[in-house]
Amino acid sequence: MVLVQACLNGARGAADGAVVPLSPGALAEAAAEAVAAGAAEVHVHPKTPCGQDTLSPRAVAATLDAVRARAAVPVGVTTGAWAEPDPAARVARIEAWTVLPDHASVNWHEPGAEEVAAALLARGVGVEAGLWSGTDGAERFAASPLAPRVLRVLAEVTDPGPASAEGTARALLAAIGSAHGRPVLLHGEEAGAWPVLRLAVRLGLATRIGLEDTLVLPDGERARSNAELVAAAVAL
Repeated sequence: MVLVQACLNGARGAADGAVVPLSPGALAEAAAEAVAAGAAEVHVHPKTPCGQDTLSPRAVAATLDAVRARAAVPVGVTTGAWAEPDPAARVARIEAWTVLPDHASVNWHEPGAEEVAAALLARGVGVEAGLWSGTDGAERFAASPLAPRVLRVLAEVTDPGPASAEGTARALLAAIGSAHGRPVLLHGEEAGAWPVLRLAVRLGLATRIGLEDTLVLPDGERARSNAELVAAAVAL
């Protein structure tokens, strides 16, 4: 089986249902269950008390400490621009982290991606280069001097169409090309999540699944947990 990363919550909030873990304790419980179901890594979005994504050193430390107490696997976090729109402030947050993740995703199409990635690398944090379909992320990454230093490429298929997502995924992989020799993790979103995951499995690429990417199982039933999604992915 290919490596499966569990993406536990993403930018979702309370409106997406009680099964989406938001607090450090809930994320820790979800991580433990996902790892028991077969996940080899977890990816989390630390939250403010009101449920918004944040890069706050306090929130990042609390989340990482809680998750690591329950799951002995690599733990990654987001650096998405929606959590801190100003690139300089995003870098300052990273430089102020008191507890470091094993890796962090950097969306290469976002303003400040190079500076954010450089700040992470300077602190010894692995970088997942998020290259989204429908953006110029792959083109920017191809020209980046930091590209050979990233941990992996996170090929993110934002096409939610179940019939078209696989085609979009193949086009994205073609645009990424050799990825500077870095490993590729391929995943989709919403209704495109399962078609893209199946393609990743067929191609022998790492992949991910979790409530960040989809709220439903392959048969369309609402998932009751991240662990249930991971178990379904591992069974494919």
